[in-house]
Amino acid sequence: MKTNQKRQRILLVAAVVVFVLLIAVIILTGIRADGKQKIGFIMTGSVDDDGWNGMHYSGVIAACEQLGTKVIVKENVSEGSGRCAEAIKELADESVGMIILSSYSYPQEVIDVVNSYPDIAFYAISSEYTAENLTSFFGRIYQARYLSGIVAGMQSKSGRIGYVAAMSNNEVNRGINAFTLGVKKADPDAEVYVVMTGSWDDAESEIAAVHTLIDEHGADVITYHQNQHRVAAAADEAGVYSIGYNEVAEGLSERYLGAVIWKWDSLYYRIIREYLQGQPNSVRRHWFDIDSGVVDFVPLSSVIDIETIHMLEAARASISAGNAVFSGEIYDNKGTLQCGENEMLSDESLLNRSDWYVDGVNIV
Repeated sequence: MKTNQKRQRILLVAAVVVFVLLIAVIILTGIRADGKQKIGFIMTGSVDDDGWNGMHYSGVIAACEQLGTKVIVKENVSEGSGRCAEAIKELADESVGMIILSSYSYPQEVIDVVNSYPDIAFYAISSEYTAENLTSFFGRIYQARYLSGIVAGMQSKSGRIGYVAAMSNNEVNRGINAFTLGVKKADPDAEVYVVMTGSWDDAESEIAAVHTLIDEHGADVITYHQNQHRVAAAADEAGVYSIGYNEVAEGLSERYLGAVIWKWDSLYYRIIREYLQGQPNSVRRHWFDIDSGVVDFVPLSSVIDIETIHMLEAARASISAGNAVFSGEIYDNKGTLQCGENEMLSDESLLNRSDWYVDGVNIV
């Protein structure tokens, strides 16, 4: 009899502890278990990749672990292959409540498929496509690129700076423009030379682009918008300064000046938590700025002098104070005024109408 009473008391205490812990989780996070805790994640590369894909995977895994939810990953889903629509259907069959599309062109390919699953919350890296159940998300990486442009402009001796980009779209063009504005802040006479590879991830084209920029255009600092660190490695090997992208590359020399970086765990934590709190697709767009901790520029090399560091600090403080990168008089490279002296470009313009290049950009 005493044994049964003791067991009942233990079970009662355990139940109370579980209840208290559940209440604490709800209070601290606002998250309730609702039977739709599974997250689907679609990516173009492998979970083992370096650079863009590997960082996204690590970020979403870290966020889901923090939030206590399960993630189902569909990897190697190439853009334009038709596999993205298939992956969505597969995830829907596994009863996920939220699907993250982690590559720029996915929404364009699958907007009709998204609309056919109104009960699933979709979040996608894209500015052009939104729906009732599709929210776009990104970081204002152009702010970090602007800072990196200041370093490139200060470090260059030739005033000729290289940029290896994947393709012309709003996001890529916005980054090129912001970088060039930073370069021009440091050296008004400098020029930026851009090679488009036509792909996010093509080793041969990226390395060839580096040599084109050095040999044919005299670039002595090179940056890039590509998935992996090949451009930085090739520039380093050629004895040229470089500025990285995505994350800090390992094993390079002091010629590797710094990196424009993403902190995907922070971003994914925010949007997944929003979904788990019962507020999916509550806004049309998330665009996280440099003060959010989602994007940043990290100066790394000891060759960066104190004058450059001070200029960087002043520029960062100005952005934090609300002064836009794309403000004041800005001409494009065809001589057309794109922004007036007392104006700033709207988010809508930056997101959807970045089909031009600032003065100083040369597409080669």
